[in-house]
Amino acid sequence: MVAILNTVELCSTTTFLHIYRVWYSKQSQRNTIGVPGPNKKIIWMDCGIHAREWIAPAFCQYFVKTILEKSKTDTKMQKMMKDMDFYVTTVLNVDGYMHTWHNQLTRLWRKNRSPGPAGCSCLGTDLNRNFYSNWGTVGVNFSCCSQTFPGKSPVSEPEAQAVTQFVGNISKDVLAFLTIHSYGQLLLIPYGHPQVIAPNQDELMEVGLAAAEAIKKVHGMDYKVGTSPTILYANSGSSRDWARLQGIPYCFTFELRDDGTHGFELPPDQIRPAVEEAYSGALHIITHAHDKAFNRATAAGAATLWATVLKTSRCWIITTC
Repeated sequence: MVAILNTVELCSTTTFLHIYRVWYSKQSQRNTIGVPGPNKKIIWMDCGIHAREWIAPAFCQYFVKTILEKSKTDTKMQKMMKDMDFYVTTVLNVDGYMHTWHNQLTRLWRKNRSPGPAGCSCLGTDLNRNFYSNWGTVGVNFSCCSQTFPGKSPVSEPEAQAVTQFVGNISKDVLAFLTIHSYGQLLLIPYGHPQVIAPNQDELMEVGLAAAEAIKKVHGMDYKVGTSPTILYANSGSSRDWARLQGIPYCFTFELRDDGTHGFELPPDQIRPAVEEAYSGALHIITHAHDKAFNRATAAGAATLWATVLKTSRCWIITTC
């Protein structure tokens, strides 16, 4: 099953978020993508948490389109669809994103559009500083007009509340949490705070470096891999770090093209190559997460079966000798 989670009817006065689930089916074959069943795991992906990063929502749309197409003929994708559900939020920061489309003066707006604290005339909170993960400690500015204003309190914003509640309720089944940004050509792993280290940092680095190799094979683009403090800057309150604190093992931030030449205003002729290469990186991470979870489950089941067989055989030998 592929679910597209769209945040809609969101404006600066709302205190809640509507999330709609759209289920896709392969009508020609009369079966759904993602066979319903027990013990399914989940892949989470969100795009557009920062309003001006237009390539991110384009990637989420491309990702959904591509996995749906591949599920028709690709046996590996069919297997992953059977074992996992994909939850994709194409635009998390809807009101901010819409604001960037007004005119050239608003094009580089980053935050959402919620009212500031009492006495502040500026709008907006940086949603990727608003999550409950070392909130407000590093990489923020408490001036309400700042681009990195983390909000009045942790999870003060409806968008962060929606993700926290929705993903928090399913976190035990989520294998990977991928949040898509631009720009810089980076794969960032937890944590943003320089004094906090993920318990599986070595594995995250290994998976991230392999994903970067997969990205490079598509159009030759180099991506750096590491924690935010080591290859970008320290920060706190990010959704990625929050997800890792919930026990989700594979949490990555993608910073898509480019390297700064065009920045957030990526030329149209770079859209397709940008999403194509990012897809390969995301697919590597998702495949790794899937195979580790389900191959281990298969191996455990086989070991249990073999132990039962040996026990039964031993009993038979003892009683018949």
